[in-house]
Amino acid sequence: MTDTAVPVLMYHAVSATPAPATRALSVSPDAFAEQVAKIAELDMTPLTTAELAAHWRDGRPLPDRPVLITFDDGYEGVHRHALPVLAEHAFPATLFVSTGWLKGARTTGGAPDAMLDWAQVRELAGARVEIGGHSHSHPQLDQLDDTALHAELARSTEIIAAELGAPPVSFAYPYGYSSRRVRRAVRAAGYAQALAVGNALARRRQGPYALRRVTVRRATGAGEFERLLRGRAVGANFAADRALTQGYALVRGARQVLGKAVRTRD
Repeated sequence: MTDTAVPVLMYHAVSATPAPATRALSVSPDAFAEQVAKIAELDMTPLTTAELAAHWRDGRPLPDRPVLITFDDGYEGVHRHALPVLAEHAFPATLFVSTGWLKGARTTGGAPDAMLDWAQVRELAGARVEIGGHSHSHPQLDQLDDTALHAELARSTEIIAAELGAPPVSFAYPYGYSSRRVRRAVRAAGYAQALAVGNALARRRQGPYALRRVTVRRATGAGEFERLLRGRAVGANFAADRALTQGYALVRGARQVLGKAVRTRD
């Protein structure tokens, strides 16, 4: 089977006036509209995360020029600005929500920008947007002990199921961080696939719980975006990011071992 490389685009806020905390990882509404138009112009086929994973799991051929449009966290601009653009092109997408950040009775606070409410999430779900899990309070999951990790996953999953009538099947790791322990916990929580970051194209051989994505930033220009869709911008433009991510993973692993040793001693 050909190991097709698939660009999985990771968006966050879509806003003309983002909060300082989300500005670098936001895109303007005009830029988002132009980027989606480019996807249509290149005759690409957007899929949801669940659809991509199902193709790879079942061994079915992918459609021509597949691409994923994904959003993390649950910012209000996904409904206000992104949904009309997606609907205009009849494109599906995936939204990974941090349930404790959304507006409503179960909020934990700490959201860095204006967030969706559940009525808006339900409207998105009814418009070909897959709703996935992204934890409850958006912690660094690989730094939690087992009890806290399972609580984060369980609470998020239960809230989404209660609000939408079905449990989510796709997950995205907050900050892109995971470990073998976290991936096992995500699988045990009922998720069939999960997305990391990695700033590389997704491939079947990465496995269903470590699929890579590429970050779309406010600074991503039209030329760079098109090269990214064609798989030509990933290697050079994200090499530094990948090196930092790999280096930080070593630091994080050392912290986790140290923390476990301290807890054991106590």
